[in-house]
This record gives sequence, C-alpha cells and structure tokens, in this order.
Amino acid sequence: MKTFNLEEYIRDVKDFPKEGVIFKDITPLLNHPQASEQCLQELRDLIGDLKIDKVVGIESRGFFYGTLLAKELNAGFVPVRKPGKLPYNTNSETYDLEYGTDTLEIHKDAIKKGDKVLLHDDVLATGGTAKAVVNLIESLGGEVVQCNFLMIISFLKGSEKLKDYNVASVLSY
Repeated sequence: MKTFNLEEYIRDVKDFPKEGVIFKDITPLLNHPQASEQCLQELRDLIGDLKIDKVVGIESRGFFYGTLLAKELNAGFVPVRKPGKLPYNTNSETYDLEYGTDTLEIHKDAIKKGDKVLLHDDVLATGGTAKAVVNLIESLGGEVVQCNFLMIISFLKGSEKLKDYNVASVLSY
C-alpha cells in the first residue's frame, strides 16, 4: 500500500477566520480517499489498546474522523456542538480561543459516570476548545483517556492546558 505524506493534504489559508491567523484546512485530505484512510489508521494507532466507551467529536471538523474512530473502536459517538444545535437537555461551557470566545454544549445523557472517553478534534491550537470539552466530559462523570488530534500547532501551546491528560496527534506544526 502506498504511503502518503499527510501534510501535503493540509492547506494553509491565510487570514482566516481573521487577519493574522493561518487556518489549517483539512478538506483536501478529506477529498483524497486513500490519504484519508491512512489518516484514520494513524489516528487509530495513537489509541493503541486503550479501552474506549465513547468518542467525543467537536463541531464540526471533529465529526469527520470522530465518527469513523467510534465505528473502528465499537464505541458510541457524542457530538459537542455550538449552543442551540442539540435538541435535548445540555450542559454548556464557555471558553476563550485564539480569536474570541465561544460556547459548546453536550447532551446531559451522552456520557455515563465511569465511561472511558476519547476526545477527538482535527486541531489543537491554544487548547481552549479542548479544555472546555474535557470539562464537559468530566461534568458528566466521564474519564478522558486520550485527547486525540489530527494536528497540533505547537507554538500556540495548547498542550499546556491539557498537561494532565494523554495528548496525541498525527501531525505537529
């Protein structure tokens, strides 16, 4: 099987969503079936033998591989979304990110006490989003066993906000 350099499928978009930000666009990766499958397997390999009951994906780019990882792991998938997007009772968390503030929500019944949870998103930047989701998972009694990312933007030091957790990524910038 051919091996792909996944970085070739990550497009830099300057000044998005605001001036000075270089956005890492994964749509070229999603558009290439073989590179995307390799990426899924590399994300899966990061998990190793960890027992996972639920995979939590962060809106919206965490849904792409998050749902596939849940299927691979025979685990449930839990979407974390922006306010007003989930139809049932929710817990919410407001947080800072590199270009403003935001709020995320999770269904109150999505995670049971003691569930082993994999948090997945496409990118770890400043860590605000991921830390907010960790807080949501723990508010429901879940245990975060890994924070799993396609890529980490190292100079933004997001891993420092997750220093008490197992953080893993396929790519690092």
